[in-house]
This record gives sequence, C-alpha cells and structure tokens, in this order.
Amino acid sequence: MKFASTVSMVALLAASMAAQAATVSGNVVNKTTNKPAVGDKVILIALQSGMQDLAQTTTDAQGHFSINVPDNSMHLIRVDHQKAAYYAPLTPGMTHVNVTVYDVGAKIPGITTEADVMRVQSGAQGLQVVQNYFVKNASNPPRTQFSAHAYDVYLPPGAKIDAAAAMGPGGMPVSSSPMPQGKGLYSFVFPLRPGETRFQLSYTVPYNGSYKFLPRVAMPTENLAVMLPKSMSFKGVDAFQSANVDDSVQTYLAKNVQPSQALAFTVSGTGQMPRDSAQSSATAQDNNGSGQASTAAADRPGIGLENPIDTPDPLQKYKYWILSGLALLLVVAAAFFLRAGPSEVAAGAGGAPVPSPLVPTPAGGNTGLLMAGLKDELFALETERLEGKLTESEYAEQKAALEQVLKRALGRKKEG
Repeated sequence: MKFASTVSMVALLAASMAAQAATVSGNVVNKTTNKPAVGDKVILIALQSGMQDLAQTTTDAQGHFSINVPDNSMHLIRVDHQKAAYYAPLTPGMTHVNVTVYDVGAKIPGITTEADVMRVQSGAQGLQVVQNYFVKNASNPPRTQFSAHAYDVYLPPGAKIDAAAAMGPGGMPVSSSPMPQGKGLYSFVFPLRPGETRFQLSYTVPYNGSYKFLPRVAMPTENLAVMLPKSMSFKGVDAFQSANVDDSVQTYLAKNVQPSQALAFTVSGTGQMPRDSAQSSATAQDNNGSGQASTAAADRPGIGLENPIDTPDPLQKYKYWILSGLALLLVVAAAFFLRAGPSEVAAGAGGAPVPSPLVPTPAGGNTGLLMAGLKDELFALETERLEGKLTESEYAEQKAALEQVLKRALGRKKEG
C-alpha cells in the first residue's frame, strides 16, 4: 500500500512537471539576405538563478528551431549570428518566437555620423562637456557593424570620462563605456544595427578660464556643433558658423567635416547651460498652432528625434535631445539603474521592488522600449566580461540585478 502510494505521488509529480514543461519553436530570419538564418546557435536563458543558460540548439535549413523550456517562468531566447547576439523575450505560455538577425561586418558602407554635438559649460571640476553622437546605419542590404572598433571617437587630452551611454535603434539608453586606444582615440564596442544609434559621453577637462579644443572625427560627419552658454566666448576657425538653434544658448556649426580637417576652437569665460530651454521649445513645438500642448509628448524621452518639420536648421532633428537637461538626466539615470547592484534594486514594503525615481515608466504601459534597452544591456554586460573589464564577482552582481529588472519588465509585458 505504501509502495503504491509512493508510485502514485511520483506519477503525480512527473505529470505536474510535464505540464509545466513545454517545447517552444521559432524562426530566425536574416534580414540582410531575407532568407532563413541557417546554423545559428539558439540559447535558452533563465531569468532566475543568475540568468543561466538552460539549453541550446541550432537553426535548421529553414531557419527553424525548437527548444525545450523546463518550466513556466520567464526566459530569453538568444541567437548568435556571426558573433553578434540578438535577443527575444519568452514569456510564460508562449510557444513560438521569431528573431531577426543581420549579417555582421567590422566596417560596412552606409554608416555616417549625422551629428556630433558638444554641450560645453564651466564647473567646479573644470570644463564640463556632454557630447552626443547620432550615427545612421543605412547599409543596403542592411548589416550590423560590430568589432573592437565598432564606433571610434576622439577626446581631448586629459579628458576624464564621468559617464557614457549608448542607445540602439528603438531602444533605451544603456551604459556603454568606450575602450581607450591611445592618443585620444576611444572605441565603443557596441553594435551599429540598421537604423539610428546614439552615443553620449560626459567628461571634464582641466580649465583655467580658457581652453583650446582640437577636435577630430573618425568618419565623415554631416554636422559638428558646439553649444555653450551666452556668458562664455567662442573663437574658432572659419568652418564654424553661428547657428540659431535656440535663443538661450550659443551654437556654432561646421558642416560636412572630414577626418583630416583642422577644426580648432577656443572657449573662455564661465557659465552654465540653461536647463529649461528645451522644455519651452518642446511645448511650442507641440502647440503647433493648435493652442494645446501635448503633455505626454513633451515628457517623452528623446522628443524631437523624429524627422525635421520643414526647417533649414540641420540640428532641428536633435535639438530637444541635446538641449534638454531632463533628457540628459534620463540617459544617465537609465544607465545607472540598469547597472545598479542587487541592494539598489531591493524590495520595499511588502516585497515590492523599489523603482528608481529617475527612470520613467514607458507611457501607456508599453515596455517595448525598456525591453530593447535591457537586451542591449545584457549584450554589453557579456561583452565587458569577455574583455576582462569585469571581475567574476562584479559580473555576477550586475547580472543578478539585471535579472530582477528583466523579470519585472517581462511581467509588465505579460500583464499588458
């Protein structure tokens, strides 16, 4: 009788485990060739127990795969294509997932820097610079540029980097520190996928009231802009022309800049960039003659990044991003939040996770942007581990923190 009871319990347990386990199928499409991605490695990642790899398989001749999911919790599907990783969320109950990949090249044609914008102001620690790079990948057929020199930038001698971030197409800002290569050259090891990728660097240089910049660009750049407070002075070569981007700041613009071009300029004096100029400009833009401003649009991170609206101003496409102190804060806050240790993503009263007050919840409960950013962050984390920039303990700590954020984001996605 006891034996029969034991057998019955084992059978019930096995049936329960079988009910929770499932087989998930999917297709991987190579958008470079518009054909199935054949022979790509597909890995199932658990969002529990330190985001461990649970299983792996490869795509067949039709780009199809199937993989066993052992439980009904949240997972990620990772596809490795030509040494670049592409991710897709796998929420409980899903039985099919599609993943898009692109062929990878170290240097591919069709990538340009649309704008390189420097925001300069004086501060207690020296001259403070926030530099934004807007990079367009219009490769045809579409491909991803990725290597140890995926995107190169030059910084002034003695520059001390305070923060760095990157944002892929359709994503949110994630931390991405450029690698020093010597002689002022730094490289972002971040994939340039088809579409627009944005990089941001915040750094300081020593300042005694006057500083001469000798800027260099690593690739042809359509617009190189310098923005500074009206209380400071600017003196540069003839390539820089005054541009009316915003009445509250000075802007000097050089167009169609080449890597070998000399573009020296000197800034002097003291002053801080205004923090509210972009907000008022965004409100005026939203009014658009209707007399009613869109609050949701004005609060959206990256507002003004859409196509320019019938204007000769070459920086119109980026003006709200580069002028707004709030937008810059969101970049740093998002990067900090995704890099926070487990203690900083601690549970609050009743066990509910405590969100960072600086990180906005996507409007309308849409977690798509957050998920894209988290996937990029996972990619950056793995890359830094391979490069030896993280110790095993740092890697484990940050991966555990990222796991918590991913679980919450996927939970919201399921509820939505």
